[in-house]
Amino acid sequence: MIIIGEKINGSIPVVKEAIEKRDAAFIADRAVMQTDAGAHFIDVCASTAPEYEIETLKWLMEVVQDATDTPLCIDSPNPRVIETVFKYANKPGMLNSISEEGDKCEVLLPLMAGNTWEVVGLTCDDRGIPNDVQTKVDITKIMVEKAAKYGITPDRIHIDPCVMALSTENNSLLNFAHEIREIKILYPTIHVTGAISNMSFGLPLRALLNKTAMTFAIQAGMDSAVMDPLNRDMMGTIFATYALLGQDKHCRKYSKAFRAGKIGSVVKK
Repeated sequence: MIIIGEKINGSIPVVKEAIEKRDAAFIADRAVMQTDAGAHFIDVCASTAPEYEIETLKWLMEVVQDATDTPLCIDSPNPRVIETVFKYANKPGMLNSISEEGDKCEVLLPLMAGNTWEVVGLTCDDRGIPNDVQTKVDITKIMVEKAAKYGITPDRIHIDPCVMALSTENNSLLNFAHEIREIKILYPTIHVTGAISNMSFGLPLRALLNKTAMTFAIQAGMDSAVMDPLNRDMMGTIFATYALLGQDKHCRKYSKAFRAGKIGSVVKK
């Protein structure tokens, strides 16, 4: 499982406060903890007023890169912001994100030509997030074809089928699993990602639903996740699922994670 650490985002109250105070130590500590917990990418998202977003995102990138060698996942709903701060990355990482909304593909895909950058692709367009599986698959096809024009192969793309809340869509998990399978049939090397926690929005005992949903999603073929790597309970679910599916020889990774103290009870920060 490719883990995209989600804990440096200005929409989180304590991170928003750290950004406002320019508390570099707090941000650096979050970056290091996520790296130590097993994150493969550190997502950096300003979630601030548009007039301050470029300055804030550049600062976050500098702080995180000074603290850890883990590649960045540069996150903004505005592709022009990502385009502007792209040059401040020390090494190839991930762009978050493209979709068929506006000109996101046209702005961001050229940045990935001739290098090893990866990208998150959301299955939505100018009409919003579709409710049916086929439309999401069709949007995926369009993004993959556009990426190919810049020499970007499917293994550099992380498709996010946009998990819907179970409280509003009863078949949310079933549809998500169907979408994963259909996308993987078309593009076996493509990655499928998402924020599983969206599934439990508005419901009690969210952690229970999230862990169960993660197991089903991995079984369907999900191999990337935007999540909190410090949540050892969820990390334990991931390691256990791979072991139970016969994808962890002699349960070595599961046992190693246990010995390293990376799985167990939830760590609250």
